Parts: sequence; structure tokens; C-alpha cells
Amino acid sequence: MTAEEFKIRLLPAKNKLFRFALSFLSNREEAEDAVQEVYLKMWDMRNDLGKYKSTEALMMTITRNHCLDKLKVKKNKAYSLNVEHTNHSSENVQEMAEHSDLVSRVKRVILKLPEQQKTIVHLRDIEGYEFEEIMKITGYDLNYVRVNLSRGRKKIRETINHLQRYGS
Repeated sequence: MTAEEFKIRLLPAKNKLFRFALSFLSNREEAEDAVQEVYLKMWDMRNDLGKYKSTEALMMTITRNHCLDKLKVKKNKAYSLNVEHTNHSSENVQEMAEHSDLVSRVKRVILKLPEQQKTIVHLRDIEGYEFEEIMKITGYDLNYVRVNLSRGRKKIRETINHLQRYGS
């Protein structure tokens, strides 16, 4: 595989990899470094990529493993989600502020989920992956993915409802 073919085939996943790495590492520079490491590994594997059904799933798996390795070395359990602002058609400032506050609360709750639930919720609800892709990335079976997604969403919903009823 030439460098040009490599770039065309693998570069489109760069933003997803970055967001995924950032969700683990809490630091833009470390997330960028992680993505670079993934691309270096993929370059080393370039002649064997035809063996894989989904190179994107492979890259997400390598990203996940690399980030977990970095966290083990640092013994740092503080994760952060990529904060992206959703476009709102509403011009109501209060409504936009409430939405922004809710998004922040949800992301804080997600940060407190167990690592497996956090990973699965991020892949499904933030990145939009299908169950089959999540299974490939994480190595978990379908029932495990579904159960942990359900538990993660339930915990998020309960915590947000509690916060909205009783304040933060």
C-alpha cells in the first residue's frame, strides 16, 4: 500500500479517533499523540490491512487499547468527554443556556460511569456506532454491549432526573 492509498483509506477516521482518545485521556495533546501512535501502528500494519473486515474498527480498538495503556501507566482514572456544542435553531438565550447546562451535566454523569459503560455509551450515543461495530472495537459480546448500554443510559437518566428535581 502506498502512502497515498494509506492516506485516502485511513485519514477519514482521524476525527473519530481523536474524540474517542480524548474521551479517555482528558487532554487534547495526549489525544493527538494517541491518534498519531495509532496511525504509526497502522502504517506498520499497512501490508496486512486487507485481512481486516473493517479498518476503522481496528483503528478504534487500537486507540482504545493505547489509551487504556496510557491510563494504566499514569494511574489516572479521570476521563473527559469531548465537548461539542450542538447547533440550536432557537434564538432564546435562556433555552440555549439550559441546554448547555444539561449537556454538561450529562457529560459529568457519563464521566462517573464504569469504564465499560462509559466506552459503550460513548461509542453508541456520541460516535453513533452500530452494535456490531462496538462489539468489534471492544471485544464484548452483543448481550454485554446491550446490557451495559442500557445500564449506562439508565444511570444517566436517573442521575439527571434527580439533579433536575433537587438541584445540583
